[in-house]
Amino acid sequence: MEILLLLINVAGAVALLLWSARMVRTGFERAKGDELRAAVKRSASGRIKAAFMGTGVALLLQSSTAVAVLASGFAATDIISVTQGIALLLGADVGSAIVAQILSFNVQGFIPVFLIIGGLLFFKGRTGYVRQVGRIILGIAMILISLQQLGNATTPLKDSVFLVDMMQYLSTDIITSLLIGVITTWLLHSSVAAVLLIATLAAQSIVPFTAAIGFVLGANIGSGLIAYTLTREQPTKGRRIPLANLIFRLAVALAVMFYLMFNSITQPALDSDAAKWVLYFHVGFNMLLLIVCLPLAGVMERLTQWMIPNEELISPNNDNFQEPNTALDRSIIHSPQLALASASRECLRMADVINVMLTPVMQLYEKTDKNAVRNILDLEQQINQMHSDIKLYVADIAEEELSNSDKNRKIALINFAVNLESAGDVITKNLVPLAESKNRECLTFSAQGWEELVELHKQLITNMHLSFNTLVSNNQTFARRLIEEKDRIRHLEQQSNEQHYQRLQSGTPASIETSNIHLETIRALRQINSLFAAVAYPILNASGDLLDSRLTQSGDT
Repeated sequence: MEILLLLINVAGAVALLLWSARMVRTGFERAKGDELRAAVKRSASGRIKAAFMGTGVALLLQSSTAVAVLASGFAATDIISVTQGIALLLGADVGSAIVAQILSFNVQGFIPVFLIIGGLLFFKGRTGYVRQVGRIILGIAMILISLQQLGNATTPLKDSVFLVDMMQYLSTDIITSLLIGVITTWLLHSSVAAVLLIATLAAQSIVPFTAAIGFVLGANIGSGLIAYTLTREQPTKGRRIPLANLIFRLAVALAVMFYLMFNSITQPALDSDAAKWVLYFHVGFNMLLLIVCLPLAGVMERLTQWMIPNEELISPNNDNFQEPNTALDRSIIHSPQLALASASRECLRMADVINVMLTPVMQLYEKTDKNAVRNILDLEQQINQMHSDIKLYVADIAEEELSNSDKNRKIALINFAVNLESAGDVITKNLVPLAESKNRECLTFSAQGWEELVELHKQLITNMHLSFNTLVSNNQTFARRLIEEKDRIRHLEQQSNEQHYQRLQSGTPASIETSNIHLETIRALRQINSLFAAVAYPILNASGDLLDSRLTQSGDT
């Protein structure tokens, strides 16, 4: 009974730590999300600048994984290069390590102050920005509380003879320690939480210093593994960045491990200093990773390009196009869980086709390519067929054995397929004819107008990939970001329209000639973005984060 109570207390402390770190991250994302993403985009001018930017963003978001997702999305849409993305992530690794160091400082006496200030700002703040600052301060306070609770919960472990024997063994087997660190970090899905947990156990003299070093090496490998798996559905360039970071982490961690296997580790003078030196080692490891690997970012880009080659565009002359494979497996239709997974994979295949259709659209505005247009129109026929197949397949899944969440998933998959089919219609019936009309009439956009369209298209591509990731992960944070990006697209549309009207008033000839095409293109891009964003609504509705209406409550009836 005592062991069960101890495990519950430890698990509760870890859960509070994870939730608190998430509060801080979401607070920064909601308060300064646009500024952070804009800063990441501006970092594309050099590796060193990108590394510093990655460190700063990771310090704010308290997560190198969040930076990895941002960098992957930007690389997928050619906003930054893979080399710049690798540099950005190497810097983020250092930032994430510094976060763990900062959170370890003994400021327990400030907890009540943080709770009072954060609570006042969050509950009494008149603007969203002030409330998010309150959220951040409350999150920091709860991180400190969770670390305090974790220390108290793990104190009885020092009296466990079995645990003492196991830890003594691990202090002589750094390979096993490393593997346990990888698994622990993967389970927690947070390197900051994993390293703080290790440091707390080291401070309690539960984990020997030598074993703690092995755990930290494993935590760094696990962190790279998390980022890689979260971005595995990204387009080719997006996947190369976290893969490169994982390879770098693995190589440096193994090199350090082999060095330590043949050289003795100097123990801290006092047991109470063990946690401090564990965190110093964590920061030092990531600084070493940055110094050694930053000059090799270009080499690593070429290596990952070989490991993840460019995907070939779907062509109507391709046999796979004429007779496309399908993820819809009729043999498992009577196994609802497997059938839903099959339908999800087919939805992602459908999304890949939409990606192929949408990505080159702006190139058609510059020059008519009859082959490219024909490919897009042929792909639209494939989209229609996939849409029909998914609807019929999902409709045949028996609901008797489905839970409520699975029933909601079933509806979400049908809606996603419907929205993708509608997006394909907008591409072929609106954007392609507009591009052909512009070129047929030999029209030219103004420099500013064209820049606005290109920027809107790039943002749309980024949101498209975020939509796909949201469908796969059912992640509430991704869903919130998707709705925030929808609002941002709407603001960009309004801003572009206003600037376009100003150019019309000033008599800019290019703007006058292309006015209708410019406005219709913006409207079509925004419409497609709304279709992508729709995947977020069921997730936010289920979590209670969605308002029923934007209308204010009127006192008059």
